[in-house]
Amino acid sequence: MSGHVIISHGLNSGPDATKATALAQACDLLGWSCERPDYRDLDAVMPPLGDVPSRIARLQDVAAAINGPVVLAGSSMGAFISAQVSLRMPVRGLFLMAPPISLEGYEMRLQTAAVPLSIVHGWHDELIPADDVAQWAKHHQARICLVNDDHRLGAHVDFCAQQFALFLGSLS
Repeated sequence: MSGHVIISHGLNSGPDATKATALAQACDLLGWSCERPDYRDLDAVMPPLGDVPSRIARLQDVAAAINGPVVLAGSSMGAFISAQVSLRMPVRGLFLMAPPISLEGYEMRLQTAAVPLSIVHGWHDELIPADDVAQWAKHHQARICLVNDDHRLGAHVDFCAQQFALFLGSLS
């Protein structure tokens, strides 16, 4: 089974970011269609975190237009909004990289639908403590890979794409 993947970039990043591009290439290799919405306009309007509710609404609108199975993937803020959208509509699975457990200034906490869930997070993440994400993952019985990297996971882009390919394969 294949389907459609929506890859959401992180705050102050873009749809052509390195990890988003690597995940899109994995989709192509496995026969999944994908798209990468652009949230840069929303990130610029309300510093420091951008317009989070509008990001969620945009992703929900994009996902609602898909006919068939949808998998949501994202990095950092993109991971957070993907998780939020999974609570609002059916999705086949979630692949989250460096997900924030909460957002300062918002009452929202990281929550997901009860779907297959895989996380990649850096032990040395300077923004989101790895221990917090590991505890969250344990509580939600999520698959988690902790790597020797920081928030950007820059040294593990290929690893993220490999884990994502494995995740998509597990959904077939």
